Amino acid sequence: MPLLLGRALRAFTDGYVAILLPAYLLALGFGTWQVGLIASATLLGSAVATLAVGAWGHRFHSRRLLLWAAALMAMTGFAFAVGSTLWPLLVIAFVGTLNPSSGDVSVFVPLEHARLAASAHGEARTALFARYSVLGALFAALGALAAAVPDRLVEIAGVTQLDALRVMFALYGLVGGAVWLLYRRLPAPAVAAGPPPAPLHQSRRVVWKLAALFSLDSFAGGLVVNSLLALWLFQRFDLSLATTGTFFFWAGLLTAFSQLAAPYLARRVGLLNTMVFTHMPASLCLIAAAFADSRDLALALLLLRALLSQMDVPTRSAFVMAVVAPGERAAAASYTAVPRSLASAVSPTLGGALFAAGWLAAPLVACGLLKIAYDVMLWRAFRGTRLR
Repeated sequence: MPLLLGRALRAFTDGYVAILLPAYLLALGFGTWQVGLIASATLLGSAVATLAVGAWGHRFHSRRLLLWAAALMAMTGFAFAVGSTLWPLLVIAFVGTLNPSSGDVSVFVPLEHARLAASAHGEARTALFARYSVLGALFAALGALAAAVPDRLVEIAGVTQLDALRVMFALYGLVGGAVWLLYRRLPAPAVAAGPPPAPLHQSRRVVWKLAALFSLDSFAGGLVVNSLLALWLFQRFDLSLATTGTFFFWAGLLTAFSQLAAPYLARRVGLLNTMVFTHMPASLCLIAAAFADSRDLALALLLLRALLSQMDVPTRSAFVMAVVAPGERAAAASYTAVPRSLASAVSPTLGGALFAAGWLAAPLVACGLLKIAYDVMLWRAFRGTRLR
């Protein structure tokens, strides 16, 4: 299926970009605050693009929008590979598709989610979203291993580390071209497959409630997006790119396993309970890792967090699709994704500033506490909601 393969390719590039982005920016001479600022710009730009899809995307064929997004991905990689000064890179980060986080927050998400939701129903839909998420997690893990490629290029080809890092962003652009070719194969949806895409109306109230809660969760997550978590590992334990990539590889594998298990758990305890009661222990692990004295203990706690923290991803996507009117699913996906992107766009700058001030534990602790608050409020707000 082109959507699943496209997701896998994008996840592969996201896996190494999240690790190499801070290393690339530091190699260009930027400080930790600028790293957070550029990470914020990427997320803010994704939010604006996703909002546009939610407001006006129903006027266009989803295949056309996906092709536009893939072309933008290609241009982003090539432009970032040749950039060297702050303001041009900020503009590219805002307009483009770079993803510094562990999840997919790009403009691709609402478009792909709407097509996936129309392809299955009930438990089959949850399983399809799980496969979509698992593929993303597995290939992001493989991408994390690719973060060691620049060091190998320096050893084998004799290039500078900066040039080796530029090669990886050029590869991101090439993958964007491959995704564009894949999405050209997408068929037009059948006319009778379901209600035509529509703006929010019937589901507006529940979507705004979900959007508000998701924004809190994403603001918290933005404090420790993968790029900043990699930066924390660089500064706290002086990890190399190869070691950091290996850690994110194993974290990605654990995430993939947890997302594969999510639909089975959801069938037994429900979508909402799966979202909430796997998320809380993950947040406690993050808080504990902030105070860990040794590298091994910190990494073990972060790996345990990876096993639990993303189990809500396929269940959350399925939950959103299950509580809104079928014709409003594309708009609902956009309007719940936009606040997540906007909220997470603010916090990386704050996280980078806290790192620059020497408060290395503060972003991790704040993230954990805010996520626990989100879980409690989500469960109380939707525990009696009927699913479609």
